Amino acid sequence: MKRRKFLTNSAILSTALPLGVASPAMLSSCAGDSKKRSADTFSPEDLGMFSFVEIAPDGAPLKAALIGCGDRGTGAAVDFLSAGPNLEIIALADLFPDRMDRCRSILSERNNNVDDSNCFIGFDAYEKVMAMPEIELVLLCTPTHFRPEHFKAAIEAGKHVFMEKPCAVDPTGIRTVIAASKVATAKGLSVVTGNQRRHRRDYWEAYVEVKNGIIGEIISTTSHWNQGAWWNKQKQPGWSDMEYCIRNWFNIKWLSGDHILDQGIHNIDVVTWFMGEQPIKAVGYGGSARRLTGDIFDFFSVDYSYNNHKRMLHTARQIDGCDGNISEQVLGTKGIAQLNDAGEMKILDWDGKLLWEYDYKSKPVQNPYRQEHVHLVESIRLNKKINQAEDLAYSTQIAIMGREAAYTGQAITWDQIMASGLRYGPETYEMGSLPDYREKDVPVPGRNPS
Repeated sequence: MKRRKFLTNSAILSTALPLGVASPAMLSSCAGDSKKRSADTFSPEDLGMFSFVEIAPDGAPLKAALIGCGDRGTGAAVDFLSAGPNLEIIALADLFPDRMDRCRSILSERNNNVDDSNCFIGFDAYEKVMAMPEIELVLLCTPTHFRPEHFKAAIEAGKHVFMEKPCAVDPTGIRTVIAASKVATAKGLSVVTGNQRRHRRDYWEAYVEVKNGIIGEIISTTSHWNQGAWWNKQKQPGWSDMEYCIRNWFNIKWLSGDHILDQGIHNIDVVTWFMGEQPIKAVGYGGSARRLTGDIFDFFSVDYSYNNHKRMLHTARQIDGCDGNISEQVLGTKGIAQLNDAGEMKILDWDGKLLWEYDYKSKPVQNPYRQEHVHLVESIRLNKKINQAEDLAYSTQIAIMGREAAYTGQAITWDQIMASGLRYGPETYEMGSLPDYREKDVPVPGRNPS
């Protein structure tokens, strides 16, 4: 596989490219089919574009385990089973029997029955899954806080991995993921992550156009995930602090990392992918105006500074009755790439002339949630390894950097966040009280600037 390396003044972000089986003909577009490419331009294969087959190739049975049986995990398991022939989920791990029972019922509707002996409950359930030699692949879909240790354990056990986004809630977890990713590469393991825009053909074709200079040099970007209020759960009688937090994990900062990670990571990752570098500083603000439960913000605005005076503005909001906007814009010296997953991918010059537009009629975009698993199974069966873990780790760290800038009201540098010993969450895991957790104890910018 070819590789791309992004060189910055302070670090090299080195990542294995996704499976690329493509030709320049794959890059057809409404405005670009007749455009001749010079010898110094990048082909899709150069950049590692996926093959974008609809179904992964057949092969020997591939046995997988699901760790985290909630809605997100169950959805990932169904997408995995739909990715190709001879795929099976043979083990499950979760904390709550009701979640596992629902997941088993949904999987059984797809003729995938999991034996009682392979259903594990508890904080150590993932360890029992990793000890099963017949399992070749694990799907990591628990609340984000647990992802670094689960990923590390999976790689140590020699398993291929599907890892949901984001991959950590704090810099301590990020370092664990980066270290485990390097071990995965050394072992020849495939890792595909849940930043599904990297598994959409329209995003990939736009990326190739931008890399080939259609908008000139990138000078600025914006990214947005602004939507209505997300789900929340009230604490029920009989629930301990730990059970409440995990059942309401999205609204709990030590478990989700806040919504700038869980949702905004998509847009931040696209910008990081297209720019090929990390910011040097972030300044931001945010707060909780209408959040009903938990201790996270419901709006963010972060101004990221890059080398050579480049910038990114990222906004994230989850409040009903407000303007919605889920998109990315990449601004260059010659034009702007307008990116989104709503079927409106186009590139314009600064006079408004259309330079390129994705042809959705002749090349429909496949479901990216399933496409992630097609690419993972394809890589394993064709022995063309993918490792997206470091890409996700650096994008997640950028989101963490912006969150901490908003939480504290202080400017946060890349070097500070990379070296930070910050860790969220308890040191040990057991059902019961959490003395350090207080409902609605939302960060107050300027109160604790350290």
